[in-house]
Amino acid sequence: MRIVFFGFQAWGHKTLQALIDLEHEVMLAVTHPASDESYKAIWSAPVDELARKHGIPLHVTETVDAETIDLVKRAEPDVIVVNSWYYRMPAELYNLPPHGTLNFHDSLLPRFTGFSPVLWALISGESEFGLTVHRMDDGLDTGDILVQRAVPIGPTDTGTELVLRGMDLIPDVLAEALTALESGVAVFRPQNKSERSYFHKRSERDSLIDWSWPAEDLERFVRALSDPYPRAYCFYRGERIEILEARVSDACYGGTPGRVMVQEEGGVVACGPNTRRGGNRGLLITRVRSSDGVECNGEKFFRRGGYLDSHT
Repeated sequence: MRIVFFGFQAWGHKTLQALIDLEHEVMLAVTHPASDESYKAIWSAPVDELARKHGIPLHVTETVDAETIDLVKRAEPDVIVVNSWYYRMPAELYNLPPHGTLNFHDSLLPRFTGFSPVLWALISGESEFGLTVHRMDDGLDTGDILVQRAVPIGPTDTGTELVLRGMDLIPDVLAEALTALESGVAVFRPQNKSERSYFHKRSERDSLIDWSWPAEDLERFVRALSDPYPRAYCFYRGERIEILEARVSDACYGGTPGRVMVQEEGGVVACGPNTRRGGNRGLLITRVRSSDGVECNGEKFFRRGGYLDSHT
């Protein structure tokens, strides 16, 4: 099949490599310029370098403009494949090939449409996440589904581990989707829009800990925000600190949400609903990072007690 590829960073690199390995004719690769955002830089795997290495025509652009559309038209693709493209495509482009445009989204659509679906799935307490290949339409991640794979979320998995596990699905899922198109047996399943959930793009504020959450939710929150993502943070004695490792306490702790006590070989924080009744597990913080970048175990760091706050 003649394919035009749109993608960026490690997800795009993995997809383009899979297209090359499957020996499809990639007529054009379109990617973004390098990102300055720190966590995206860590995930960096340049699509442009891979395209050049294999002699694939390359177009680098911030968005889809008239030049981009013209280049795709000249390539005459049978299908466009998209993974990790940050700007909306016009219908003129995604409807151009005979087989339309296939987009990769790392969730089990129609749930977790939008941004950072793997992190939100872990934070939300889901038992699984996955990878979906769907046909692009005018909505955001709302098109008919062609292929979908689920992956279980384990009790100790971090957000980074799950992202990598999802990326490992790309080659097989891509092969299944393109084989179905080539053989004429592709069956697209409409999404049930009533089951759709949408999550917004994450910002710095979304990593701020809310001590009204139950300890079980906060423990997942800390695991979800693993390196290279912005870590879970709060304030202790006027200093911003990052929570690197934590678990749910064995005992129950009462008092005021955010109160930290040196218990169970770490700093236990009273948290959750009805904290005053003493029926909640606490969040046992075992490792923190101070504002100057120094890491320390929770028992030593919180030896003075006090409170953890959501502001200075």
